[in-house]
This record gives sequence, structure tokens and C-alpha cells, in this order.
Amino acid sequence: MTRRLLPLALFALLLATAVPLRGLVAGGAPASRFVQAVESVTITVSDLDRALAFYEGVLTFEKVSEVEVWGEPYEHLMGVFGLRMRVARLRLGSEAIELMEVLTPKGRPIPVDSRSNDLWFQHVAIIVSDMERAFAWLRRHDVTYASPAPQRLPDWNPNAGGIEAFYFKDPDGNPLEILAFPEGKGDPRWHEPSERLFLGIDHTAIVVEDTETSLGFYRDLLGLEVQGRSVNYGIEQERLNNVFGARLRITALRAPDGPGVELLEYLAPADGRPFPPDTRASDLWHWQVNLDVHEADQAERLLRAGRTAIVSQGPTKLPDGGLGFAEGLLARDPDGHALLLMERPHARP
Repeated sequence: MTRRLLPLALFALLLATAVPLRGLVAGGAPASRFVQAVESVTITVSDLDRALAFYEGVLTFEKVSEVEVWGEPYEHLMGVFGLRMRVARLRLGSEAIELMEVLTPKGRPIPVDSRSNDLWFQHVAIIVSDMERAFAWLRRHDVTYASPAPQRLPDWNPNAGGIEAFYFKDPDGNPLEILAFPEGKGDPRWHEPSERLFLGIDHTAIVVEDTETSLGFYRDLLGLEVQGRSVNYGIEQERLNNVFGARLRITALRAPDGPGVELLEYLAPADGRPFPPDTRASDLWHWQVNLDVHEADQAERLLRAGRTAIVSQGPTKLPDGGLGFAEGLLARDPDGHALLLMERPHARP
């Protein structure tokens, strides 16, 4: 895998042939209905019990299920031979994450010098009802800071002004964000009265090398819709990301259901490191955006038509009692971020 898996010239071709590509979807349905939802986000952890104590005890997620799986179907799905893993599903409000511990073979830890502008960066944005209380709660539980303190984005930025945000890390160094929207910004449900401090997940954010290339994948190939754009800079943004001189082009996309996917392109500094080309699903910087699709085999045809890097050995049927879906396909976007396209017989809790 090279740093840019899908060159701009190829996406120019895909744009010119968008209708034939979308015709691969069952019944001629457009791609926007082919990807039904951003169903959840999977975070790889080194010790599931420790991670559960953090996400349940500190961030107030609620565990829905836990399974331990192994065998040929899971090896083919994840592209890792000898795979055995524990996966716990957790909910916060209406959204879900999954914590995945690979028992064998063990993967590599997150590089200790990881920065927010490295292309393997990904986080989930957790909405809080009160930023001051949430920050005090995290401090009380000795979380590892990634930002020096919560930042209020300046009012001169019409799309981001008044938003409060703070970056921190889980016990494995996975980056997380708490976010508070001012009145008039964000989903209206984030402003409904609630006794809860942690409300749900608004989006997952990924660093990309080139926004137009990524839009060619997420918008034009998968059919997610652009919901907002912004260029953020200034001392508040620099401190939030802990990247001196940070200037970001931010593009928010959404499927018909589920949290959003936010593209973060660092216009400056341009020294973010590429996604390691030898990444495997057992490595701790491996995250997955889990997408509900109509049919996994049609997803494969769509991705192959777009010259997408596919990790799985084709669409993989899973035994009952496994990960909660019937058939899946693991692929990577132009920068290396993983997506699991899932065909499910019924909705998961």
C-alpha cells in the first residue's frame, strides 16, 4: 500500500463514470442508500478488561455484549492468520463502539510519538452536556491529556465558533475527544435536557492527506453526503490538536443513519507521517468504521471497481453467535483507514 492508494487521476475517472459504478448496487439504488448507516466504530485495545473499566467506569458507556471468536472465517475477514479475539460492544446514548482485543497474534502498540496530524490518527467525538464538569471528571480519573485544556473555538469562524473541545487518550493511547456545542450548532438532540454528562457520539474523525481524494472515496464511491465544511486555525485549534501552526480543512460527512465521518486535512504543518503500509488488524492503531450495507458481495464489486484496497479474502460469511452480522468485508480507504462493510440479517442493539 502506498501513501495514496487512489490517485487523483483515478478519481477523476470515477467521477466521470459515477452512474455505472452506482449501478452495481442492488436494484440500481444509489450509493447513498447502499451504505445504510455508520453502524459503529471499532477500537483495538491491548487488554479488554482494562479498556472496559475505562470506557464503562469513566466515560459511562454501557456494555451490550461480549464474544470471543477464532477460526478460519475470522482470519479471512480480518486478514490475520491464527486470529483469536475478544470483542465487546458498548453503547452511549444512541451510538455504539466496539472494543477489540486480539489475543493472538499480538499486534504492535501505538507509536509513543504519535501526533494528531499523522495519517493513522482517528478519534471519536463524545458529546458532553457540560464541558467544565466533564473536564473535571476526566481530571479526577487521571486521564492522559492530548490537549493542555478544553478549547473554545473563536467566534470569527462561523461554522466552528463557540464549540468547546478537549482531546485525551484511553489506557492504550487511543485518542478521544469530548465536545460541547453552543446553541444553534450540532444535532438538536445534543441540546435536549439530560441528567447525563456523556451523551453520545457525534462523529469519528480521521486525518487524510488530500480532501478531494477522500471525497472521491467516501462521497462519490460510498455515497456519504457532505454536511459541513470549515477551515480552522489559530491558537485554540493549535492547542486542541497540540500541533503548532495547525491549519485544518475539515469536511463532515454522514450516511443516512449513525454518527458522522469527519475528514481532517492538515494544510499546515504538512509533516504528518503516512499510515504504516504493513498495518494489520491486530496493531493497536487499527480502528474500523463499521458500515451497514445491503449485500457484501455487491460491496466487493463496488470497491473493486474503485480500485480500493481490500483486506478480507472476499466477502466472508460468519457463523451464528459471532460478531453480530452475517457477512462482511474489510477494506481500507485511500489513506489506510479501515472500514468493515457488514451485511446483517437484522438490526443490532
